[in-house]
Amino acid sequence: MRKKLVVGNWKMHGSRAANAALLSGLKELGPWSADVAVCAPFPYLAETALALTGQAVGLGAQDCSAFEQGAYTGEVSSAMLADLGCRYVIVGHSERRAYHHESDQLVADKAKAALAHGVTPIVCVGETLAEREAGQTEAVVKRQLAAVIHTLTHCIGEIVLAYEPVWAIGTGLTATPEQAQAVHAVLRKQLHAATQKSDAMRILYGGSVKPDNALQLFAQPDIDGGLIGGAALKAADFAAICRAAH
Repeated sequence: MRKKLVVGNWKMHGSRAANAALLSGLKELGPWSADVAVCAPFPYLAETALALTGQAVGLGAQDCSAFEQGAYTGEVSSAMLADLGCRYVIVGHSERRAYHHESDQLVADKAKAALAHGVTPIVCVGETLAEREAGQTEAVVKRQLAAVIHTLTHCIGEIVLAYEPVWAIGTGLTATPEQAQAVHAVLRKQLHAATQKSDAMRILYGGSVKPDNALQLFAQPDIDGGLIGGAALKAADFAAICRAAH
């Protein structure tokens, strides 16, 4: 049985005071039987790492560069993230794909760079509302994942995958457990064709996961936890989702 993983993506939220209060609240409400991590904005990674010392909550970042080092102003390398103690990094989030025009290949290159430094990439895939309504969901997510499989080859088994339907992110809309499971099953089948580790790989669901729908989502056979946005900013809500992932 795959151990559930719940990852809080703080996005561009937080302050030193707000982060300290959130992490203090999580410390009081934990621990949980699931694996848990938080992905903080770059300026707060070091401080978050210190706050998590001795806790069973992993540290993650929200993005990384595909490059090792050099004249890339504003970029952050996977080596830097590893140096800070990051266990995870999100790559290919729909907001990065949409607002920064990140291609499938760039996402794959970022995943490869992360693995090279022992940081587990959480690779996001997902379709827009227009793509879903056009019946293209399966084709879109398979195309996005195929680029990563092709680039990582035998290392594909080392990633965490996250399905996040773009139409359900921050909108309050959520895929039904059955809709989410159907896409997760497609992704599992694609991974199965690429690696013998597919049955052990974790596929997270992201898209307006809340305390009142987490249990039903996590009960699906191929949903192995969640990538949590807004609810991750409230200690009580995030803790409740972590409890649901038992």
